Amino acid sequence: MNTLKRSDISIGMVLLKLRTVIALVFLTVIFTILLQTGRGINFLHPLNLITIAKHVAITGILAIGMTFVIITGGIDLSVGSIVGLTGMIAGGLIHEGLVLNVFGITIYFHVLVIMLICLILGTLLGTVNGLLITKLNVAPFIGTLGIMYIARGFANIRSGGATFPNLQGKAELGNTGFPILGAGRILGLPLSIWIMIVLLGITLYVSKKTPLGRHIYAIGGNRRAAELSGVQVGRTTTLVYMFSGFCSAIVGLIIASQLVAAHPATGESYEMNAIAAAVLGGTSLSGGIGTVGGTIVGAFVIGVLSDGLVMLGVSQFWQNVIKGFVIIAAVVFDQMQQKMNARSTEVKDKKSRKEDVA
Repeated sequence: MNTLKRSDISIGMVLLKLRTVIALVFLTVIFTILLQTGRGINFLHPLNLITIAKHVAITGILAIGMTFVIITGGIDLSVGSIVGLTGMIAGGLIHEGLVLNVFGITIYFHVLVIMLICLILGTLLGTVNGLLITKLNVAPFIGTLGIMYIARGFANIRSGGATFPNLQGKAELGNTGFPILGAGRILGLPLSIWIMIVLLGITLYVSKKTPLGRHIYAIGGNRRAAELSGVQVGRTTTLVYMFSGFCSAIVGLIIASQLVAAHPATGESYEMNAIAAAVLGGTSLSGGIGTVGGTIVGAFVIGVLSDGLVMLGVSQFWQNVIKGFVIIAAVVFDQMQQKMNARSTEVKDKKSRKEDVA
């Protein structure tokens, strides 16, 4: 009886762990059939897959940073607003330059300098999130919610709510080349996809091969035990939020470059997609469990679902409803996996005790 129960638990755990991959395969098959029979569209055409991956890269980059945050037991609601603010800063510096009224001059920076400024800004905002949480003991939800409103407010203040258009730059000002980030390709793939791949590789290495990665998981597993083990909880947590802000700045630059324009509303609700991708990929909202690899698979589930529904002509309203059900299902499956893990541990303990008695 116990053997059967252990077998059932093992099968159930394997299926739960592979749920995101199963969902991705299922959605791909469904959309391939529906679009081929109903509209004569080849969903698996390489160009379409590249387009989907390009869309996924936006969510994926944000979700990579979000994954580490959630693993520590936190949450970052400010990522979408940081996307909007950094895009507006880049747009303003290209379109208007840095005006120094005191000296009566305007400075136009090289595009690489503008990108560096935006990356530093995103990292600094992430640092503020980390310090609010670790130094002032503000709950992650509240602290990052406050920064979300502050960043969005400054994004609107920067241009009075207007758009910075035509971010091509001017050769005589030395600030051309910004659209390359959004339109450039390497080996046929958009730069945004390569950026996601590079970040994925780096974070996989950090999470599996470095003390920092082990500390991140330890904090999410048991913060007090991590402190007693010598983990610098405050510094590690702050680093995680800094990285999340850095990823947000990257996305802000990519979107502004793709659109060749910057709008203060850019990035609204992006934090929800990032959280959803992480949870779909197996990251537990209670902390201590998750992988960036699983998160990318989760991002592809969202990307395939979104693009497939658009290609089928499903309205945006119904898309939101369907995404909501998917997110709820992901959380339910996460709870099921935790219960299954607990049952597995209980069965193993009983078996161990019986062997000791024998």
